[in-house]
Amino acid sequence: MKRTILYILISTLMFSLMEIALKSAGNAFSPIQLNLIRFFIGGLVLLPVVLGHFRHSHIHFYKKDLAIFALTGFLCVVVSMTLYQLAIVYDQASTVAVVFSCNPVFSLLFSFLILHETIHKLGLISMILSIVGLLVIVNPMKLTNPVGLALAIGAAITFGLYSIISRWSSVMSGFNGLTTTCFTFLAGSIELLILALISHVPMVAHGMQHVSWLASFSNTPILNNVNMHYFWLLFFISVCVTAGGFAFYFLAMDLAGVSMASLVFFIKPGLAPILAMLLIHENISINTIIGIVIILISSVVTFVGHRMAAAAKDLDDDLDNDDLA
Repeated sequence: MKRTILYILISTLMFSLMEIALKSAGNAFSPIQLNLIRFFIGGLVLLPVVLGHFRHSHIHFYKKDLAIFALTGFLCVVVSMTLYQLAIVYDQASTVAVVFSCNPVFSLLFSFLILHETIHKLGLISMILSIVGLLVIVNPMKLTNPVGLALAIGAAITFGLYSIISRWSSVMSGFNGLTTTCFTFLAGSIELLILALISHVPMVAHGMQHVSWLASFSNTPILNNVNMHYFWLLFFISVCVTAGGFAFYFLAMDLAGVSMASLVFFIKPGLAPILAMLLIHENISINTIIGIVIILISSVVTFVGHRMAAAAKDLDDDLDNDDLA
């Protein structure tokens, strides 16, 4: 149990520092470039662990798995994390952290729509509370940053979709969460690299420059500012936050299950804004504080729901075993 708590604490700290670290990169890297760097390095760091797992198991890699990882890589790295990175550019790190932490609620919704899983009463209450918390933070009557907010919500929704498809693919392929994450990172990085290279084609670059929201993606840099001056920042973002955060999250999941590991996203909405205030001196409004409290309550409700569902499943399994005996 002590190891599980340690893994959860490390993962929570890394994920809570994520927006702050990315915000600290400033204008040194473009959003696409920073995503490409951090997920490629993160995937490479996880790869030796995954290959070691392959050697000690009887799991095989098939061609169909490439298609699955191409899909999860596209959803996670190309779409969700690009929206997430852009949200950090346009909005406060604390706000993005809180909004993105609502992704388990969207996962719950997609599990109902895609996997046809039942949404229990506590899950429904959690969804409603999270929406209320978001509305309090956003304050639609005085909306000052619709772009940043829309990007953060888009990142949370698409990450929720990625989570469900990733979970489905893990069941279908037999891969554990760490393996799926590693190959998702690498596949998404390759897709992002292809898109970045395409943006350097003169005809494509010229066309993108004539579309306002695409202009900033024209001639996307790849290795600009990748030097010793930014070494420790890139190391922290890629190895500690991206690879380490996800690695410890899935280690906690392997030891104690989804409900315990999900504590990471339940603690983050409260911790990330405090760290943002202390480290990069972001102001936290009264609305944001009230919204954070509501979302934390929503997280507790979700956690209790997970524990009750797990207990019910264990009871059913015990009854089935008794019947067989």
